Amino acid sequence: MSFIGPFIANDLTGSARMVQLAGVALWSPLLFGGLIGGWVSDRFDRRRMVIIQFLITIPGLIILGVVELSGALRLWMIYPVLFLTGVGWVFDMVGRRVIVYDVVGPEKIDNALALESSGTAVALAFGAFAGGSLIQGVGVGWALVVMGSLQIISLSAFTAVPRMQSRNQAAVGGGLRALFEGVQMLRTEKSLISILGVTAFVNFFYFSSSPLLQVVGGKFDVGPALLGLLAAMLGIGMFAGSLGVARYQPRRRGLLYVTGSYVAFVFMIGFALAPTYVLSAGFLALAALGMGLFASTQAILVMDAVSEDRRGRALGLLSSAIGVLPIGMLVVGEIAEVLGPSTAVAISVTSGALLMTVFLRIRPESLHLRQSDRTQTEVEIDLENLPDNRRPEVFNLSRP
Repeated sequence: MSFIGPFIANDLTGSARMVQLAGVALWSPLLFGGLIGGWVSDRFDRRRMVIIQFLITIPGLIILGVVELSGALRLWMIYPVLFLTGVGWVFDMVGRRVIVYDVVGPEKIDNALALESSGTAVALAFGAFAGGSLIQGVGVGWALVVMGSLQIISLSAFTAVPRMQSRNQAAVGGGLRALFEGVQMLRTEKSLISILGVTAFVNFFYFSSSPLLQVVGGKFDVGPALLGLLAAMLGIGMFAGSLGVARYQPRRRGLLYVTGSYVAFVFMIGFALAPTYVLSAGFLALAALGMGLFASTQAILVMDAVSEDRRGRALGLLSSAIGVLPIGMLVVGEIAEVLGPSTAVAISVTSGALLMTVFLRIRPESLHLRQSDRTQTEVEIDLENLPDNRRPEVFNLSRP
């Protein structure tokens, strides 16, 4: 939907502003819904929560496809469907990643989340290319119906995930107090603030340009299939970066997280200003490679920055940091209306790289986070909880 929604807006209007508004509708629920989604994840059945989001998004896609096939599709109709899809994404993003943690445990979580990010990247690449090809071959309506059908397959596969509950999930408090406790983490968890800050800069200045990819690609006078292939470079590059993290499991997660962000910023400038389709696609793939490093370390950094009983709310804060994305989309869309889409993208990512550098001078904690940081802390806490007669006299974490 992240490809087809903006495509419909561009096809119907040719306006960069309306294309960006499609992205705003899709991503705006994360801005205010992330913290609520995190609280729900900490308190209720996460598996059921993810299933419900499927039940929200599938009917919207199929209904929109049927309306288009009947010839009655209007621009305004895509925005509520995109918004409902975004609401579903809030609960999916928060619930699914904590479920992964619950399934594999802390020992395998790095590899598991890197593989999860790889799967997301493959889906992004396939979805963009298949969406463009379907639009060119059979039209927008059938493309939407096929997307809805694929979501049904995903729902069927997810129901095989076993029902489970984190040991601290049931103990989470209810009501507004629990929500306020989530917000208070922004005052007490310096590492979390640093991680979320980088996320906010990347989403505001980098991902805010994503709906304009096909508008920028339009200057090369190619059809929907090649525009879909161009957008698929995002998934291909992210897959390569995420697979690298899964394969090598680097210990300096924080440095990789920040470095990937800078790689994405730099090569996105090349994408925006490249004179040919091939060069533009190559630069976009390299930018997405950096995003693969960023995405495959992001969630684990957030979950390791807090205790287990607060992981859902920490991921909710992450969703809210991602939620600055629609604001960035509005800004980039207005710049594109005046200066053109390529210039708008170049200005956005350059500004993001510079401002993130200033932020990291103030809050550099994320740069120094390593794979073993949280694991060591949790072991020390467990030792403190042991009775005196069961504590080892010497415990050296540096020894095998």
